[in-house]
Amino acid sequence: MGEKPIALDAMGGDFAPKVTCAGAVEAYRRWNIPVTLVGQQEPLMQEFASLGGLPAGITITHAPEVIGMAEHAAHAFRRTRESSMHVACELVKRGEAIAAVSAGNSGAFFAVAMFGFGRLPGVDRPALATIYPTEHHPVLVLDVGANTEVRPVHLVQFAVLGSIYTERILGIASPKVGLLSNGEEEEKGTAVVQQANRLLRETDLTFIGNVEGKDVPKGIADVVVSDGFTGNVLIKTSEGVAEVLYGLIRQELMSSLRNKLFALGLHSAFSQIRKKMDYAEYGGAPLLGLREVAIIAHGRSNAWAIANALRVAHQAWQQGITAELARGIERWEARRVEHQGSHPAQQERSAERASPSQSMMRPPLTSSISPVM
Repeated sequence: MGEKPIALDAMGGDFAPKVTCAGAVEAYRRWNIPVTLVGQQEPLMQEFASLGGLPAGITITHAPEVIGMAEHAAHAFRRTRESSMHVACELVKRGEAIAAVSAGNSGAFFAVAMFGFGRLPGVDRPALATIYPTEHHPVLVLDVGANTEVRPVHLVQFAVLGSIYTERILGIASPKVGLLSNGEEEEKGTAVVQQANRLLRETDLTFIGNVEGKDVPKGIADVVVSDGFTGNVLIKTSEGVAEVLYGLIRQELMSSLRNKLFALGLHSAFSQIRKKMDYAEYGGAPLLGLREVAIIAHGRSNAWAIANALRVAHQAWQQGITAELARGIERWEARRVEHQGSHPAQQERSAERASPSQSMMRPPLTSSISPVM
């Protein structure tokens, strides 16, 4: 029996099912990753008919319902249990697939995956992490939308999760962790950030202290930790600035014949920069802290972005990332107990696990989590 497939929400995304089908084929062709496309069978079969038939390594699992990109996440989660998202996650939960990937409504997918898979032991708040291209190397930023309000202990958990993911998936040994704040000094930031700073200094992580927004694009830290609201503002602002800069540069280069000729000589360099900043190269945003692998791809994903999201999901599964994250959280908890003993935050976490807070029940802040473009 061959390797189990990745369950891909074939109906999710602005250009589904065309790009999801093409992306699945590309992932199998390039990296031999088997995929089961979960969605309405008839349009999927029609799409593959136009591609010359269902290729090896690709299967279809029928799901009659589709959650729309603009549908309210909480309503969509309650409305149906037969959507392509639900069925994809159920395949993973039953052990028939190794990971779930969706480019659909990210708020709905977060809810389906969170309540379908459950949290790892010791994790209070699963976090959305995204790749942020920088001057030197990609940086992992989390949280970027799942948790708009956090406690200091949640930021520490994000740091532990992000550090392990960066080391195992991005290949950066002993990644440097920075806490996003409005100043480098320990006394800067909100009360939550200041307390998190103190807690992070007690961990065995490579914590470099607070980092400002201007430091993130420079790659000073390998992992940048934030609450979901601030993290989301960071990446969306960066997206907007990047788009404006591209537009201004293009406008100037096309403004005269002399500039156009000059631009020809820079075409290769600009292409490399665009590739480095292209979200399609990085796959998608992992949901860290769940018991199974779940990846959110950009809603505007093309086939290459879908293929890379499948590659990242497969790599995470191969690396045993959920088990690594669970061990990391367990080590952190043990170290915390050893050094501090019983702490009021532990009672708070126990109460939260027993009765999820309103913040936890809310869908993520953003419906389109993405790396900077």
